Amino acid sequence: MKVFAIASIPAGVTTPDVRKHLPSEVPATLKLYLDGKIEQFWFRENAGPIFLLNVSSVDEAKSILNTLPLVEEKLMSYEYLPVTPLSPLGLLIQDK
Repeated sequence: MKVFAIASIPAGVTTPDVRKHLPSEVPATLKLYLDGKIEQFWFRENAGPIFLLNVSSVDEAKSILNTLPLVEEKLMSYEYLPVTPLSPLGLLIQDK
């Protein structure tokens, strides 16, 4: 299953608050990537990363990202969006 995790920084959290934790956040994120849990990632300025996770469920995605230092410190949160292949495209080729 693929799940997009879209980060946001809660109100009141400052850039220096976040930067202070980057020395531990970056290696933790890299480990998830190398373990195959984070498949791809992007970054939105002043908002944080967007991850495409390769997991068995949204609950697994949450439990994985909840271990990241910024989430543990309540300096970042994620919205989780499960996605699937565009199944309706199969309807276009059923008659062939």
